[in-house]
Amino acid sequence: MSKLKGKVAIVTGGSRDIGRAISIKLAKEGAKVVVNYFNSESGAKKTVEEIKSLGQEAIAIKVDVSNLGDIANLKAKIVAAFGDKIDILVNNAGGLFARKTLEEFDEAFYNLVMDVNFKSTVFVTQAFEPLMGKGASIINLSSQAARDGGGGGSALYSSSKGAVSTFTRAMAKELGPKGIRVNALCPGLIGTKFHDDFTKDEVREKVAAGTPLRREGNANEVADLVAYLASDDASFITGNNIDINGGLAFS
Repeated sequence: MSKLKGKVAIVTGGSRDIGRAISIKLAKEGAKVVVNYFNSESGAKKTVEEIKSLGQEAIAIKVDVSNLGDIANLKAKIVAAFGDKIDILVNNAGGLFARKTLEEFDEAFYNLVMDVNFKSTVFVTQAFEPLMGKGASIINLSSQAARDGGGGGSALYSSSKGAVSTFTRAMAKELGPKGIRVNALCPGLIGTKFHDDFTKDEVREKVAAGTPLRREGNANEVADLVAYLASDDASFITGNNIDINGGLAFS
C-alpha cells in the first residue's frame, strides 16, 4: 500500500462494478478516494465503508457529472474535503441505457448517451485539470466498442466511446507539457451488471468461447490496470487506449 500514498483520486461512477473496484484498488494503494455516484447511494456507502475498513480516507458525493452545475458542486465539495490538489482522475461514469437501432433513436436518447459517456468526460476533465500538476494522471474509460462498433443496438454507445478515445489522445498532447498523463482503457467483455442487463447469456458465452483466454474479464482486472496507469510506474505512458479484453481484439 504505497504506490499512491498521499494522493487524492476521483472516480466518477465509483459506486458499483468497475467503478467500485477501481475506488477500492486505488485506496489499497494508498490514495484518498472520492467516490462519485448518481443513482447507487447504497453502493457508494458500501464502497466508502470498505475503503475506511482498510484504514484509508474516502467520501461519497452524489452529483450528475453530465451537468455542469453539478460538476462545479462536486469540485467545491472535494476541495473542501481534501484541498485543491488532485492527483488522479478516473472518468468512469457511463452507460448503454438501451439497445436501439438507428430507426429507434430520438433526440432525448441521443443526448442521454452522449452526455453521460462523453460530455461528462470532457467537462469533468475541464473542471479538475487546473488542480492537477506534474505527475498527475487522468484515466478515461472507453470500450472495445470504440474500436469495433459494438454489438447490435449500441451504435450511439460505441460512438460516444470513440469520442472518449479521441479526446484522450487530444488531451495527452494538450496536457503533456504540464506533466499530466492521459490514457484510456478499452475493456472487452467484463462480467458486470452492464452485461447482466444488456447482453444475452448465449451471446456472452459465445464471446467468451471466442476469446483466446476463454473467459470473461472481471472488474478487479480493470482496476489493477487503472492503478498502474495512475502510478509513477507508468510515468512515460500517455495518449494510449489500452485494450483489456483477453485477446479478443487487438489494437
